[in-house]
Amino acid sequence: MKSEEITKGADLISTERRWPYRDACAAAHALELLGEHWTLLVMRELMPGPRRFSDLRAGLPGISANVLTQRLEWLEEAGVIVRRELPPPSGARVYELTEWGQEAEPIFRVVGRWGARSPFHDPTASFSAASLMLSLRTMFDPERAGGFAGRIGFRLGRETLLAVVHRGTIEVALGAVEGADAVLTGEPRAVAATIYGGQSLETLEAAGALAVEGDREVVRRFASFFPLPEKAPLPGS
Repeated sequence: MKSEEITKGADLISTERRWPYRDACAAAHALELLGEHWTLLVMRELMPGPRRFSDLRAGLPGISANVLTQRLEWLEEAGVIVRRELPPPSGARVYELTEWGQEAEPIFRVVGRWGARSPFHDPTASFSAASLMLSLRTMFDPERAGGFAGRIGFRLGRETLLAVVHRGTIEVALGAVEGADAVLTGEPRAVAATIYGGQSLETLEAAGALAVEGDREVVRRFASFFPLPEKAPLPGS
C-alpha cells in the first residue's frame, strides 16, 4: 500500500513534468527536482525565510518574471515550497520552504565550498542577503573563532541579519540588530569584500560602500573567521 501511494504521488507530478533520467538513484531524482536552471537559486533565496515574488526577483537580478513563476510553480508542485498569505495588515502573498525544503541547506554548503575553489569564480558578481547568510554558515572556522563571543548585525537594504558567535559556533539568521556589538550597513557585496576580500573597513567607508557602528575591533576579529578554501589549479597548469 505504501509503495502504491508513493507511485500515485509521483504520477500526479509527472503529469505536469517528465522525469528525464529514469534512474532509481535518489541523487538522480534530486537532480530531476532541482537541477533545472535557476531552481536551486530560487531555493537559496528562500533559505532565510518567506519571500514575496518581488523579493525573489531582487535577489536574482538575472531571472525573468516568467522563469521565476515557472520555477515557483514547479517547486510548489514538488512539495519543496508552499505559498501563503501573510496575516493582516500586510496580506502579502509569500513563498516559503517546507520543512523538507529547508533540509536542502547542506547542499548549498557543500556546493558553495566546492564552487569557491573554482579558479573561474567571480566574487564581484551579484551577491544577495541569502548568499551572505549561507556563506557565513559555510565558511565559518570554529578553530579561528576560539573563545570569541560576539553579536554582529548587518543592515542589507530592507533586510537585517544577525550573526551570533559563541564557543566556536555561529548562528546567522534574519533578525533585529539592536544591541549587537557592531553593525555593518551596506550592500552584501561590500560586506563580503571585507570578510572575504580583505578590504579594510576604512577603504570601504571612504568609498561610501559600508558604514560601521559599534566595536570595530569586533568586526575585524569576526572577519578573520571565514577563510576561503584553496583554489583548484587552472586547467593545464
